[in-house]
Order: sequence, then structure tokens, then C-alpha cells
Amino acid sequence: MQPSNEPLPGSVWDYPRPPRVEHERRRAVVEFGGVTIAESTRAVRVLETSHPPTIYIPQADISPGVLKANRRQTVCEWKGAARYWDIRVGDRIAAAAAWDYPDPRPGYEALGGHVSFYPQLMDRCTLGGEIVVPQPGAFYGGWITSDVAGPFKGAPGTLGW
Repeated sequence: MQPSNEPLPGSVWDYPRPPRVEHERRRAVVEFGGVTIAESTRAVRVLETSHPPTIYIPQADISPGVLKANRRQTVCEWKGAARYWDIRVGDRIAAAAAWDYPDPRPGYEALGGHVSFYPQLMDRCTLGGEIVVPQPGAFYGGWITSDVAGPFKGAPGTLGW
């Protein structure tokens, strides 16, 4: 048995750097505030070394009115400048719970018009009917399913990996 800090064959450690964007074949569903706020068979995913896939859903497949602008911004060396969104359903709000790249850098144009959600801030996210386990930590928003092997960056002590 390999130690837990060693990558497993076929793991996220086999994902590329720089990251790759590809079509996600499974139905992506996001639930918050007791309702489905996003559902799509047109999502894309980003595969990046040490991270579970990050799922991006077309804005057209997100319920109108649930995204509220947040002031938070970050920059990814590969994808560009990200803006963040609060999620609001009724009186319930999840601050900076989603993000997008309004002007993605070359090679990442497929992310334009798509939004990703932090699974740990939603009630539930599913991919192909399987309940997603959130990536550890509060910075990354990977979607862990049974076909994804770690260890994953994000937990305490892993940010320097």
C-alpha cells in the first residue's frame, strides 16, 4: 500500500500543467436553498495537476437571479482574472460561492460564459447522479467523484505542493 502522501496511478497527479479544459459528459447539478439552481449537460471541466476537476456550468443553465456580484477577485496564472458571485435563494446567501472568468486567457476561451460553484458552500452538487465531495480547504473548488484519486491539494499543509 502506498503512503497517503504519494500519488496513486491514474490520479489527479497525472493531470496536465498547464491545465486542460474539456467537455464534461455527465449532467452537473447544483442545489442551494432547497432548490436546483443550476443543471447542465453542457458543462466543461478543468483538469489541473493535484486538483480534482473543477466544473464550469454555462450561465444559460443557471437559474436567473441567483448570482449576485461579489467584490472578490483573484488571478489564475493560466486562466486569467476571476470575478466572484454570491448565491442568493430567498433569504439564504452564500458569499463568494461561485466564480467565472469573464475574459479568459488564450487557450481557456471555453470557460467564457461559464460559472463554477464551490461544492462545500452549496447544499449539494452532483455529477452524473453521484454526490460530489468538495475538495479540501476553502480556496479551491474541485468536484471529487468516485473516479478521481488523490491526494488532493487544498487541505492544511498542502498549499505549497
